[in-house]
Amino acid sequence: MSGTRPHRGVIEDEDASTLKLGADFQDAHCLFISEVKILLDASQRPNTSEVYQKSLNYVTQFNRFTNPDVVREVRAGMNEEPIHSLLTGFETAQLANLCCEEAEEAKALIPSLANKIDDETLQNFLNQTLDLKKFQT
Repeated sequence: MSGTRPHRGVIEDEDASTLKLGADFQDAHCLFISEVKILLDASQRPNTSEVYQKSLNYVTQFNRFTNPDVVREVRAGMNEEPIHSLLTGFETAQLANLCCEEAEEAKALIPSLANKIDDETLQNFLNQTLDLKKFQT
């Protein structure tokens, strides 16, 4: 995702590969697709709007973790060191959404990881996440 857009009269460059996400996302908390699925499922009011239905269909299709307990475990793992201090919320959400198997793959898909985390640390984290995914029921 790369581009420019005006923001309060100033043109900002946005580039997800360098974590320039724009002012709107500076302090935003990033959710995993699986977390959004849990929130939509927990909605108490019936919502039949087209946007709601399309959102629900999307998160259902791309949901990586189907067990809410596993989703909590993945989030907890991302809040542990060294992952928490090395990566941004956007990067950790992308790791959860993509479920990469190899550190090299994760760094290719999330370029901002390249100089932030060594392959061994990243691979250990990916292995923990994949183990959680494998054993969910």
